[in-house]
Amino acid sequence: MNTIADYHFGTAEAEHTSDYLWDHVLSLLRVHDAKRVLDLGCGNGAFCARLAEAGFNVTGCDPSIEGIDHARRRELSGAQFERIGVEDDPSDRLGTFDAVVSLEVIEHLFFPRRLPRFAARVLRPGGRLIISTPYHGYLKDLALALTNKWELHHSPLWDGGHIKFWTRSTLTQLLREEGFDVADFRGVGRLPYLWKSMIVGSRLKEGSIARSFPLESFPR
Repeated sequence: MNTIADYHFGTAEAEHTSDYLWDHVLSLLRVHDAKRVLDLGCGNGAFCARLAEAGFNVTGCDPSIEGIDHARRRELSGAQFERIGVEDDPSDRLGTFDAVVSLEVIEHLFFPRRLPRFAARVLRPGGRLIISTPYHGYLKDLALALTNKWELHHSPLWDGGHIKFWTRSTLTQLLREEGFDVADFRGVGRLPYLWKSMIVGSRLKEGSIARSFPLESFPR
Protein backbone atom coordinates (compact mmCIF):
# COMPACT_ATOMS: atom_id res chain seq x y z
CA MET A 1 0.00 0.00 0.00
CA ASN A 2 1.29 3.44 -0.86
CA THR A 3 2.21 5.34 2.31
CA ILE A 4 1.03 8.68 0.99
CA ALA A 5 -2.64 9.22 0.33
CA ASP A 6 -3.47 9.70 -3.35
CA TYR A 7 -3.43 13.38 -4.18
CA HIS A 8 -4.80 14.52 -7.50
CA PHE A 9 -3.17 17.27 -9.55
CA GLY A 10 -5.80 18.37 -12.04
CA THR A 11 -3.85 21.48 -12.96
CA ALA A 12 -0.28 22.67 -13.38
CA GLU A 13 -1.00 25.80 -11.33
CA ALA A 14 0.69 26.45 -7.99
CA GLU A 15 -1.14 25.61 -4.78
CA HIS A 16 -2.50 28.50 -2.69
CA THR A 17 0.24 27.80 -0.12
CA SER A 18 2.77 29.30 -2.54
CA ASP A 19 1.71 32.79 -1.45
CA TYR A 20 3.06 32.38 2.07
CA LEU A 21 5.59 29.54 1.79
CA TRP A 22 7.81 29.90 -1.24
CA ASP A 23 9.69 33.11 -0.48
CA HIS A 24 10.58 31.88 3.02
CA VAL A 25 11.89 28.56 1.70
CA LEU A 26 13.92 30.28 -1.00
CA SER A 27 15.48 32.60 1.58
CA LEU A 28 16.53 29.62 3.74
CA LEU A 29 18.10 27.89 0.75
CA ARG A 30 20.08 31.02 -0.03
CA VAL A 31 21.16 31.51 3.58
CA HIS A 32 22.59 28.00 3.59
CA ASP A 33 24.16 28.44 0.15
CA ALA A 34 22.37 25.44 -1.37
CA LYS A 35 22.96 24.92 -5.07
CA ARG A 36 21.52 21.50 -5.88
CA VAL A 37 18.00 20.98 -4.48
CA LEU A 38 15.57 18.06 -4.41
CA ASP A 39 11.85 18.86 -4.11
CA LEU A 40 10.55 15.74 -2.34
CA GLY A 41 6.84 15.42 -3.08
CA CYS A 42 7.05 17.95 -5.89
CA GLY A 43 3.47 17.35 -7.09
CA ASN A 44 2.93 19.13 -10.40
CA GLY A 45 6.37 20.75 -10.35
CA ALA A 46 5.22 24.29 -9.65
CA PHE A 47 7.80 24.94 -6.92
CA CYS A 48 10.49 23.26 -9.03
CA ALA A 49 9.76 25.89 -11.69
CA ARG A 50 10.24 28.62 -9.10
CA LEU A 51 13.50 27.05 -7.93
CA ALA A 52 14.83 26.81 -11.48
CA GLU A 53 13.82 30.42 -12.14
CA ALA A 54 15.80 31.43 -9.03
CA GLY A 55 18.92 29.72 -10.34
CA PHE A 56 18.95 26.45 -8.41
CA ASN A 57 19.86 23.09 -9.95
CA VAL A 58 16.59 21.28 -9.26
CA THR A 59 15.23 17.75 -9.29
CA GLY A 60 11.65 16.88 -8.36
CA CYS A 61 10.20 13.55 -7.29
CA ASP A 62 6.68 12.41 -6.51
CA PRO A 63 4.74 9.11 -6.57
CA SER A 64 1.84 10.70 -8.49
CA ILE A 65 1.72 9.83 -12.20
CA GLU A 66 -0.55 12.80 -12.78
CA GLY A 67 1.73 15.20 -10.91
CA ILE A 68 4.91 14.07 -12.67
CA ASP A 69 3.18 14.32 -16.06
CA HIS A 70 2.33 17.97 -15.34
CA ALA A 71 5.88 18.61 -14.10
CA ARG A 72 7.56 17.12 -17.16
CA ARG A 73 5.37 19.11 -19.52
CA ARG A 74 6.82 22.31 -18.04
CA GLU A 75 10.04 21.62 -19.98
CA LEU A 76 12.20 23.33 -17.37
CA SER A 77 15.77 23.83 -18.53
CA GLY A 78 18.03 21.39 -16.71
CA ALA A 79 15.30 20.16 -14.32
CA GLN A 80 14.77 16.44 -13.84
CA PHE A 81 11.73 14.60 -12.53
CA GLU A 82 11.43 11.09 -11.15
CA ARG A 83 8.31 9.16 -10.21
CA ILE A 84 9.50 7.99 -6.83
CA GLY A 85 8.09 8.35 -3.32
CA VAL A 86 9.34 8.18 0.25
CA GLU A 87 8.73 4.42 0.42
CA ASP A 88 11.26 3.85 -2.39
CA ASP A 89 15.04 3.58 -2.17
CA PRO A 90 16.50 6.66 -3.88
CA SER A 91 20.14 5.55 -3.70
CA ASP A 92 20.74 4.76 -7.39
CA ARG A 93 18.26 7.18 -8.94
CA LEU A 94 18.73 10.69 -7.64
CA GLY A 95 22.33 11.46 -6.75
CA THR A 96 23.41 13.83 -3.95
CA PHE A 97 21.93 17.20 -2.96
CA ASP A 98 22.82 20.22 -0.85
CA ALA A 99 19.21 20.49 0.33
CA VAL A 100 15.93 18.61 0.27
CA VAL A 101 12.69 20.56 0.51
CA SER A 102 9.33 18.95 1.19
CA LEU A 103 6.36 21.29 1.27
CA GLU A 104 3.00 20.27 2.76
CA VAL A 105 3.72 16.54 2.37
CA ILE A 106 4.50 15.02 5.77
CA GLU A 107 0.93 15.53 7.04
CA HIS A 108 -0.23 13.06 4.36
CA LEU A 109 2.11 10.21 5.36
CA PHE A 110 1.05 7.16 7.35
CA PHE A 111 4.74 6.55 8.15
CA PRO A 112 6.30 10.02 8.42
CA ARG A 113 9.74 8.73 9.44
CA ARG A 114 10.22 7.64 5.86
CA LEU A 115 10.55 11.26 4.75
CA PRO A 116 13.66 12.20 6.77
CA ARG A 117 15.14 8.75 6.15
CA PHE A 118 14.70 9.23 2.41
CA ALA A 119 16.29 12.68 2.66
CA ALA A 120 19.26 11.36 4.64
CA ARG A 121 20.13 9.00 1.80
CA VAL A 122 20.43 11.76 -0.79
CA LEU A 123 21.90 14.64 1.24
CA ARG A 124 25.59 15.44 1.31
CA PRO A 125 27.18 15.47 4.78
CA GLY A 126 25.78 18.48 6.61
CA GLY A 127 23.04 18.95 4.00
CA ARG A 128 19.76 20.65 4.81
CA LEU A 129 16.22 19.30 5.06
CA ILE A 130 13.46 21.94 4.95
CA ILE A 131 9.92 20.79 5.73
CA SER A 132 6.69 22.75 5.77
CA THR A 133 3.43 21.47 7.22
CA PRO A 134 0.25 23.00 8.68
CA TYR A 135 0.99 24.49 12.09
CA HIS A 136 -0.69 23.28 15.28
CA GLY A 137 -0.22 24.62 18.78
CA TYR A 138 -2.18 25.42 21.92
CA LEU A 139 -3.55 28.83 20.88
CA LYS A 140 -4.50 27.77 17.36
CA ASP A 141 -6.18 24.59 18.56
CA LEU A 142 -8.04 26.55 21.23
CA ALA A 143 -9.19 29.11 18.66
CA LEU A 144 -10.48 26.34 16.39
CA ALA A 145 -12.45 24.84 19.26
CA LEU A 146 -13.88 28.16 20.47
CA THR A 147 -14.98 29.17 16.97
CA ASN A 148 -16.53 25.74 16.33
CA LYS A 149 -14.22 25.07 13.37
CA TRP A 150 -12.54 21.96 14.74
CA GLU A 151 -14.61 19.54 12.67
CA LEU A 152 -14.14 21.57 9.49
CA HIS A 153 -10.39 21.81 10.02
CA HIS A 154 -9.98 18.06 10.58
CA SER A 155 -12.59 16.97 8.05
CA PRO A 156 -12.47 13.22 7.32
CA LEU A 157 -14.45 13.87 4.13
CA TRP A 158 -11.40 15.16 2.23
CA ASP A 159 -10.10 12.34 0.03
CA GLY A 160 -6.31 12.43 0.23
CA GLY A 161 -6.46 14.83 3.16
CA HIS A 162 -4.30 15.27 6.23
CA ILE A 163 -3.78 12.26 8.49
CA LYS A 164 -1.08 13.69 10.81
CA PHE A 165 -1.27 17.00 12.69
CA TRP A 166 2.13 18.37 13.71
CA THR A 167 3.30 20.78 16.37
CA ARG A 168 6.72 22.38 16.48
CA SER A 169 7.78 20.00 19.25
CA THR A 170 6.60 16.78 17.58
CA LEU A 171 8.22 17.62 14.24
CA THR A 172 11.43 18.63 16.01
CA GLN A 173 11.43 15.34 17.92
CA LEU A 174 10.96 13.34 14.72
CA LEU A 175 13.86 15.08 12.98
CA ARG A 176 16.20 14.72 15.95
CA GLU A 177 15.43 11.02 16.26
CA GLU A 178 16.26 10.60 12.57
CA GLY A 179 19.68 12.22 12.73
CA PHE A 180 18.96 15.90 12.06
CA ASP A 181 19.70 19.01 14.11
CA VAL A 182 16.85 21.53 13.90
CA ALA A 183 18.27 24.95 13.06
CA ASP A 184 15.41 27.07 11.69
CA PHE A 185 11.75 27.67 12.50
CA ARG A 186 9.33 30.06 10.85
CA GLY A 187 5.60 30.37 11.34
CA VAL A 188 3.99 31.64 8.14
CA GLY A 189 0.58 32.88 7.06
CA ARG A 190 -1.82 34.59 9.45
CA LEU A 191 -1.05 36.05 12.91
CA PRO A 192 1.66 34.69 15.23
CA TYR A 193 0.68 31.37 16.88
CA LEU A 194 -2.35 31.17 14.61
CA TRP A 195 -0.07 30.46 11.65
CA LYS A 196 -1.34 28.53 8.66
CA SER A 197 1.91 26.58 8.32
CA MET A 198 5.35 26.24 9.84
CA ILE A 199 8.69 25.79 8.13
CA VAL A 200 11.28 23.74 9.98
CA GLY A 201 14.85 23.68 8.69
CA SER A 202 17.31 21.05 9.86
CA ARG A 203 20.87 19.91 9.20
CA LEU A 204 21.96 16.31 8.72
CA LYS A 205 24.33 15.52 11.58
CA GLU A 206 27.91 14.66 10.70
CA GLY A 207 28.38 10.91 10.83
CA SER A 208 24.66 10.11 10.61
CA ILE A 209 24.10 6.73 9.04
CA ALA A 210 21.31 6.53 6.50
CA ARG A 211 18.87 3.77 7.31
CA SER A 212 18.59 0.89 4.89
CA PHE A 213 15.67 0.13 2.57
CA PRO A 214 13.16 -1.42 2.66
CA LEU A 215 11.97 0.17 5.88
CA GLU A 216 10.09 -2.58 7.64
CA SER A 217 9.58 -1.51 11.23
CA PHE A 218 7.35 1.44 12.18
CA PRO A 219 7.35 3.04 14.61
CA ARG A 220 10.88 2.52 15.88
